[in-house]
Amino acid sequence: MKITESRQGQVSVLEVEGRVDSTTSADLEKKLLDLFEAGNKFFVVDFARVDYISSAGLRVLIMAAKKSKAAGGKVVLSALRDTVQEVFDLAGFSSIFAIFGSPEEAVRSF
Repeated sequence: MKITESRQGQVSVLEVEGRVDSTTSADLEKKLLDLFEAGNKFFVVDFARVDYISSAGLRVLIMAAKKSKAAGGKVVLSALRDTVQEVFDLAGFSSIFAIFGSPEEAVRSF
């Protein structure tokens, strides 16, 4: 898994590529926690290049959403592929996270 970070104003955009599973989710968690510690609280996680997410990846996103909300921020998602969207739907996460078609659209939601 590869994570590329960029900033658009106060929003951290994380472009994730590859699989988010029990092996790689710790990398995403560390990246998010490092950004929280640096004072960031608004996040877009771009899933355009993610082809798989496991329960470990979902756990990281829930942790990030709770931490961000407690700090007055939020985590939104963008560009979920059909297979990833299906996992979110089955897990009930589609009703927890705002999901946008593109990172640009997601950034504009803040």
